[in-house]
Amino acid sequence: MRFRPLILTTAIAGLLAVPAAASAATVVTTTVVTTTTTTPAAAPRVTPDLGDTTTTPEPTTTTTTTPKPPPVPQGTIHAHGFRINGKFRAVLAGATWQVRGTTSVYVPGQYVVIRVTHGKKRVTSKRAKIVKAGRGGGFSASFTAQGVGILKVQAVHAKTAQQRTLKAAPFHVTVLQRAAHAGERGLAVRFLQNMLAAKGYVVGQRNVYDARTARAVLAFRKMTNMARTTSASEGVFQALQRGKGAFPVRFRSHGRHVEGDLTHQVLALIGNGGKVERLYPMSSGKPSTPTVLGSFRVYNRTPGTNSEGMVYSSYFIRGYAIHGYYDVPTYAASHGCLRVPIPDAIPIYNWVRYGTPVDVYYR
Repeated sequence: MRFRPLILTTAIAGLLAVPAAASAATVVTTTVVTTTTTTPAAAPRVTPDLGDTTTTPEPTTTTTTTPKPPPVPQGTIHAHGFRINGKFRAVLAGATWQVRGTTSVYVPGQYVVIRVTHGKKRVTSKRAKIVKAGRGGGFSASFTAQGVGILKVQAVHAKTAQQRTLKAAPFHVTVLQRAAHAGERGLAVRFLQNMLAAKGYVVGQRNVYDARTARAVLAFRKMTNMARTTSASEGVFQALQRGKGAFPVRFRSHGRHVEGDLTHQVLALIGNGGKVERLYPMSSGKPSTPTVLGSFRVYNRTPGTNSEGMVYSSYFIRGYAIHGYYDVPTYAASHGCLRVPIPDAIPIYNWVRYGTPVDVYYR
């Protein structure tokens, strides 16, 4: 009877041992689960044929490719002056001139900046839009010349997302005073002489405001109904720039001929085709001894100086001649001839031939 409790105790101890083992197994399993949960979270892969199986996913790397921007177009830019009197590249103070340019590549919405400097000082700048022009672009801007001196001009296209920096080769513009005086030298005088000569007025030594240039100014003043002086004032320069002072040929059909305009007291030598070759100031017959009017031809020529003081004379009717004389006022003062200054007499005499038509008239 005493051994039954022992058996019961043994049985109970056996029963208690099983849960203990099971508990140990549970601890191991928990440890495995804990280790699994430290893996980066990812959706489990399911294989239908083998049943649901939980595995540790491999980390994945995502690569993002940024598209390259379109290539920036290459190109060139050029700029030049316009209305700056050709090879002189000069304008009168107060005159309007332009900068025009082109780009070899056109990009919509682009601009250039045109900078004008005098020495190291910036005079002005303007922003000009580039417009489509052929396969490339074009731009322009107008400026008003201020002061006197040499200006440097450059057009620059600043770098943008669509276009690189472009710089045009700089060029220069000279701004001239609007007057010149007897004895003066320089570009302003040359500019004056060039404008006068373009209309046929006979000028003197290049870059020098000499006596012949002064007579050309006088003839121009006569043709433009200005005061009859030899001063190249601001008004003379302005009138020349506006294209004034051209001699209107009346008898183009006469070919190579001479026209004496008694209204303006100017003698014109007209070449073939009606082109004015030379213009001189003259003095015709005074009211008491007027010059005969009409169309004539040179019938006699006498070189040198005669007893009347007539120098290198070309007669066109009776005693009326084109000749040089010591006194040639700005108004009609002769005895009927067409007087010209003595320095101009020989060139005129050499131009005129026997039979050359001479047309004398009032406008």
